[in-house]
Amino acid sequence: MSNFGQILKEIGEFGLFQKRLVAALCIPSIFVAFDVISQVFTGMSFPNYCNTDWILDRGPNLTYERQRNLTIPVNKDGKFESCKMFTPVDLDLETIEAYGINTTTECLNGSYFEATKGASSIVTEFDLVCDRSSFIEASQSIYMAGLLVGALVLGQMADRFGRRFVVLLSHLLLFLFGVGAAFSPNIYVYMVLKFLGGISISGIIANAFVIGGEWSDSSKFALCTIICHSFFPLGLMILSGIAYVIRNWRILQLVLFSPLVLVLGIFYWILPESARWLITQGRKEEAIKEIRRAAKVNGRKVPEDLLDKLDAEVTSKRQNMLDIFRISYLRKRALVMSYIWFGISLMYYGLSLNVGNFGLDIYLTQLIFGVVEIPARLGCLPFIQRFGRRICQSGVLLFGGAACLGVLAVPKDLPVVITVIAVLGKFAATACFSIVYVYTAELYPTTLRQNGVGLNSMCARVAGILAPLIRLLDVYHYTIPMLIYGTVPIVAGGLCLLLPETRNVELQDHAEPMKPESGTDYKGYIEKEENSGKSTKF
Repeated sequence: MSNFGQILKEIGEFGLFQKRLVAALCIPSIFVAFDVISQVFTGMSFPNYCNTDWILDRGPNLTYERQRNLTIPVNKDGKFESCKMFTPVDLDLETIEAYGINTTTECLNGSYFEATKGASSIVTEFDLVCDRSSFIEASQSIYMAGLLVGALVLGQMADRFGRRFVVLLSHLLLFLFGVGAAFSPNIYVYMVLKFLGGISISGIIANAFVIGGEWSDSSKFALCTIICHSFFPLGLMILSGIAYVIRNWRILQLVLFSPLVLVLGIFYWILPESARWLITQGRKEEAIKEIRRAAKVNGRKVPEDLLDKLDAEVTSKRQNMLDIFRISYLRKRALVMSYIWFGISLMYYGLSLNVGNFGLDIYLTQLIFGVVEIPARLGCLPFIQRFGRRICQSGVLLFGGAACLGVLAVPKDLPVVITVIAVLGKFAATACFSIVYVYTAELYPTTLRQNGVGLNSMCARVAGILAPLIRLLDVYHYTIPMLIYGTVPIVAGGLCLLLPETRNVELQDHAEPMKPESGTDYKGYIEKEENSGKSTKF
């Protein structure tokens, strides 16, 4: 057992200090849900038709229905075209009514949206329909690109400057860019602010839960992680309720992210740095200060001889993401886990961003998606503790992929059945995310943990970038997007079986050199569990 593990036993492996810390770290997950899924509502589409007010110069008393009949052509299904209009002509109203107009054109003066009173979205304000409709998917992909950059940059910053610094910085940036997006004058400024907000979200996702986990015993790491992430679905449900009441996207954006200034102030005063990280950086005095603070809250005292031994754990070399690829077995883990993250993210966002296409009310469907995530996140905890991370991760990947493929087997005129299957897929995708954060963090030592999580998270963000763009493939055949969303996680479920099991293995602070085995010249690193003899070597 490491010296810090012994100290945790003395000060309390999961006492009041840790419980209070985990409770505080649940709050960021709510705002993460707001930012990740909010465009489902801020980018909501409404029935739209070309603006044909030119005809009102000929007949100012025309009703809306009469105006539409005279100026908008109908398609083969008998419905008015959304992106075509009859070409304006220099004729009087009587002639137009008598003979009609035979030529059509694209919308010349923007579009008219049949939105409820007071409702608006970036679609209505920035006219993101017809030839500009791809901006919706593009903005979501650019947002995911921000998550990718954040995973790359902020993961390394957390290992270099500390978890606390990155979490506070990420909350500040999310507040600035989340509120700032409400004042976007055009779609281009909006996309830039969403990109920057995505960077901050990665800092919160990858670092907040790690602080709680690194302050707790290894047996509680999964509990801390899953509890923190279980507030994400609460955020989804709150988002659905707020969006149902506030239909104006700018006001919605302000209401969602303004409270972050209060959260930031609270975190500045109460959030501790990870003592485990401080020890690995050689900052012994700061680590001791944080340890004594935790011991005081838990009503315990720390033996001075244990604190004196902390020097032995100081690493001699600062490590970075490249070290993962220099170490053979970590490289194998990183590559396999990267594809698993890619598959999970593609399935999760493929289902989440298609919430408006399942045939039921968008607010109700999003609420159901939020409700189903709670048992998905909490329910996986006893399973991974009983059966292990590897089997559970593989199982939910296979189940989720099968659910995505199952959606294709149901006729479109059965929206309730499609929604039920999609909810089952969302259940599996959510469970996948809960398990993979635990599993990934346990596969890397403390000195490389955030680099490892950041690396794998980058692959998830690539999938997030592609997920909205894959939806555009439905112009070739409606089955293509869901077919991709389903097959990729099924392959990931098979690859997951190549990883080692990490259940009940102590979190390691450093990777230790391993001598050649069986006469080979293999050199890598092995993480040892001194008490149990178990290993997480690939």
